[in-house]
Amino acid sequence: MLDDRLLLGIDIGTSSSKGVLVDLAGRIIAEHALPHSFDMPQPGWAEQDADEIWWSDFCAISRALIAKAAIEPGRIAAVAASAIAPTMLPLDENFRPLRPAILYGIDTRAGEEIAEMTATLGEDAIFERTGHLLSAQSVGPKALWYRAHQPELFNKTRKIVTAATYLVFKLSDNFVLDNYVAPYFTPFFDVHQLAWHRDWVETICPLEWLPETRWSIEHAGAVTAKAAEETGIPRGTPVAVGTADALAEAIAAGAVSNGDLMVMYGTTLFLIQTTAKYRPHRDLWASVHLRPGAAILAAGMATAGALLTWFRDELAGDERAAAAATGENAYTLLAEAAAQTPPGSAGLSTLPYFSGERTPINDVHAKGLFFGLTLSHSRAHLYRSCLEGIAFGLRHNIEAMGEADAVPTRLVAIGGGAQDALWLQICSDVTGLPQDVPQQTIGAAYGDAYIAGMAAGIFSDWRPLRESWVRIARRIQPNPEAKAIYDELYSTYRDLYRDNRHHMRQLSRLT
Repeated sequence: MLDDRLLLGIDIGTSSSKGVLVDLAGRIIAEHALPHSFDMPQPGWAEQDADEIWWSDFCAISRALIAKAAIEPGRIAAVAASAIAPTMLPLDENFRPLRPAILYGIDTRAGEEIAEMTATLGEDAIFERTGHLLSAQSVGPKALWYRAHQPELFNKTRKIVTAATYLVFKLSDNFVLDNYVAPYFTPFFDVHQLAWHRDWVETICPLEWLPETRWSIEHAGAVTAKAAEETGIPRGTPVAVGTADALAEAIAAGAVSNGDLMVMYGTTLFLIQTTAKYRPHRDLWASVHLRPGAAILAAGMATAGALLTWFRDELAGDERAAAAATGENAYTLLAEAAAQTPPGSAGLSTLPYFSGERTPINDVHAKGLFFGLTLSHSRAHLYRSCLEGIAFGLRHNIEAMGEADAVPTRLVAIGGGAQDALWLQICSDVTGLPQDVPQQTIGAAYGDAYIAGMAAGIFSDWRPLRESWVRIARRIQPNPEAKAIYDELYSTYRDLYRDNRHHMRQLSRLT
C-alpha cells in the first residue's frame, strides 16, 4: 500500500519565511513563502518580533500549505521548524516575549560586553570549553548587555531562548534547544560534555532560564490543542527539536558527507562543512551535527544579500524604476550590467563589512569600504565589486577552514542567491572551486521536512536524502583567467582591512 504521509518543514529566516509539504520520496506537494523585515532601531542593532513575525509567519504558512495541497491535515506525519540563530529572546513568567529578539551576528551592540567577558573568563578558557571565541554571534554578551541596559525587563525574565526553541514551545509547550545551536550561546555551553556550564551561566542568569538541550532530530513533543487551532496541524502531530536555518539548509543541499561545504547565499552568507571529527578553529565556529557521529565547522559573513539589497535600494534607482515598469527584477538588471564589466571591476575593491563582520575577522567595528574609485567607474563596476568583495570574504573563510585541516572537497550552493549566475561564477572564480547547485533550492524548509522524517522515525540515515531528495541541476566551474586576476587582487582585499582597522574602530567610537 502506498505510504501517502507528508512531512511539514517551515523555516523562519532573516528576511522571509518559507514552508513546504513534502512526500516521503522528497517531492514537494506545496510550498509557500512570506516576506518580512527586521528592525534596526540604532546603528549596529538588529531585532525581530517573535510573535508578530516568527509565530505569525509559522501559523500563516502552515495553514496556506494545507489549503494549497488540498489534503486532510491528518496526513502530516511530523513537523520541524528551523530559524535564524542564535537569537536572544527573553520571556516572562508566562513565557511571553519581554522585548523584540536580539538577532545573531548582524547585531553588534555588545562589543563592550564581549571585551568584558573575555577579560573576566579568559580567551583561552572560553575557547577550550566552548570551541568558540566570543563575538557578535554569541548570546552570552548580549544577555550581559540586556542585564546592564534593561534591568527592569531583565528582572522579569524567566527564560532566554532562541527562535527555533520559541517555535517548538509554541507548538508543544516544551522548551528545547538543539546541540548544534547551543554552543553559540557562548560562553555558557560545553561542546565536549554537551551540557551547560552552571558556573559561567550563573554569572549572568539562573541556569533554569536556559532550555534543555537535545539532538536536532529528536522528538521534542507533540502539537498541542491550542497550537492545532492556530496552525491547522492536527493535535498530537510529532514535533522535532529542529535547528538553525543554516544547518537545515545544509541538509536541504545534501551537504552531509565529510568534506561537503554548504554555501548559503542569503541575507548573510553562511558556510557549514561536515567533518568526521570535531575541528575547532579560533576564528571560526565548531559544533556538533544534528545527530551523533559527525561534526561541523561553520563560518558566516554579516552582509551578503543584505549588501546587495542596500545597493539596490540606495544606489540603483534607475534599475528599480525599470523593473517596476517592465516587471523585471532589479537585481537581474544590475547583474546584466555588471557582467559586461571585466573581472576586478577596473581596479575597484570592496570590503563588504557593512554591518561589522563575523568570521574570520570577528570584528564588530569593521566597516564597509569602496577603494580605488575613479571618475571612470560606473554603477555596474560598483555592483560587480560588491559581488567580488563577498567572494573574497568566502575565500578568506575557506582558507581559515584549511588551517583547521578541514579543506572542503565539494561546495554546494543554496539559498536565494544560488539563482544568481553571476554571483556564483564570481565566487567560483575567486576561490578556484566548482560549486554544485541542487535542482531544489527552496532552502532550509526542505531540510526541515527531512529532519521531521528523522524525528518521526521514518528515516534512520541519509540514504533517501542522497538517492531521491537531492539532485544536482548544474555545476559551476571556475574560469582560470578570471582566477588569475582575482589572485592578484585578493592580497589587496586582505591588506585593506588590516591597514584600516584602527580607523574603523575610531569611527565606531565617534558614532
